[in-house]
Amino acid sequence: MTAHIPPQTTPAGASLPTDATTVTTGELVTRLSSQVSELVRGELALAKAELAEKGKRAGIGAGLAGTAGVLALYGLGALIAAVIAALALAMPVWAAALIVAVVIFIVAGILGLLGKGQLQRATPPVPQNTVESVKRDVAALSERIKR
Repeated sequence: MTAHIPPQTTPAGASLPTDATTVTTGELVTRLSSQVSELVRGELALAKAELAEKGKRAGIGAGLAGTAGVLALYGLGALIAAVIAALALAMPVWAAALIVAVVIFIVAGILGLLGKGQLQRATPPVPQNTVESVKRDVAALSERIKR
């Protein structure tokens, strides 16, 4: 028993010969064009599905990280309240709260100044070393072209 193999068809519906000696260049180009188009569409669909899955996972991860950050802030608040309560054993509650608040503001100020310094070192956001390297490369190419 032999299996029946249907002839290959072009997008227009015309049959293409399967014998390599009778296939014209135009037919080969037509086949190549349609196959490349199908391949590109398939790859794009695969990339879209993969990115959708990764985006979903990234969204879940960001939500979990955000929740963890909020809970950490609540924990920090509870820790600050515990420090105030501990100091309140030796002094009035208002004085303990005032001391803790001043310490928190001092730490925030120091961190703010450190952050400002880091931001100033990061500006301008132009990759200066790369720009200089590209300028040297362009100058070298221009010099060689002139020779």
